[in-house]
Amino acid sequence: MNAIRTASIVLGLSLCAGAVAAPQSAGTAASQDPAVSATGNDSAQPVSDTWITTKVKTELLATKGVSGTDISVETVNGVVKLSGHVSGKAEADKAASVARNVDGVKSVDTSALVAAKSAGSK
Repeated sequence: MNAIRTASIVLGLSLCAGAVAAPQSAGTAASQDPAVSATGNDSAQPVSDTWITTKVKTELLATKGVSGTDISVETVNGVVKLSGHVSGKAEADKAASVARNVDGVKSVDTSALVAAKSAGSK
């Protein structure tokens, strides 16, 4: 009876050890997934559009002279489309430059950015 109980305990411990080791090997496979390897620094895989959108939006919010809250960001196949309101061409150019500097961005479309009219113009 003790031999059976000992064998059961050893088998149980072996299964637990296998379960603990499994995530480590799964993590290796996951690191090759482009959605998981978002930075692109550790892998030759391209970054995901979701990661690019998030990174561009974060950079716009952190950049002085750019109203990141007024600019929307969409990314499809590495092409970033900026839309919304900016104070003028200088802000639109700066937002485009910020977006272009994000890893994985192939091009930036600013055609949907609208410059606010100044108070004196009609």
